[in-house]
Amino acid sequence: MPSRLKRYQHTGSDHFLTFSCFRRLALLRSAQAKHTFEQQLEQVRHWYGFLIFGYVVMPEHVHLLVSEPRQDDLRAAIQMLKQLVSRRLPHIGEGTPFWQPRYYDFNVFSNRKWVEKLKYIHRNPVERGLVQAPEEWPWSSYRHWLYGEEGTVEIESHWTFKKRQGVETERLRGEGSQLVV
Repeated sequence: MPSRLKRYQHTGSDHFLTFSCFRRLALLRSAQAKHTFEQQLEQVRHWYGFLIFGYVVMPEHVHLLVSEPRQDDLRAAIQMLKQLVSRRLPHIGEGTPFWQPRYYDFNVFSNRKWVEKLKYIHRNPVERGLVQAPEEWPWSSYRHWLYGEEGTVEIESHWTFKKRQGVETERLRGEGSQLVV
């Protein structure tokens, strides 16, 4: 294993990330553990100001497709996320880490690769035999992309864009009506 990983951040590109529980143990196997991860992911997303395009929480690892944060860098955001989750969830024993120390980071520069990574994220529970179809796995962004469902984690998609546009349109209509009166 290399002693110094090269990470390409502050490039303006999106990132496909993977990180695993310590020794790939299924520390995220319970529904409550997965939900706790989602809550902490949303909190860190809000604090650091990055966009989440896709995610899946598996029993022993996580995949994310995210933008670069406005606050600090991605390394700091992921470190904070891992710390918050490990403080809130039980693990093997005192002094034993919850997470593997590193994470995989792939810069996504092309639209083709972006779509490939999002599909990979959503198909992961099916490929692992945990469900028959991606929409059956509640701990991912798939149902948001398919139906526009809102969950614990805010997903940046065409659905959120349309919603924002609707709010902006309503706000402008309200201002316009006040100007007319």
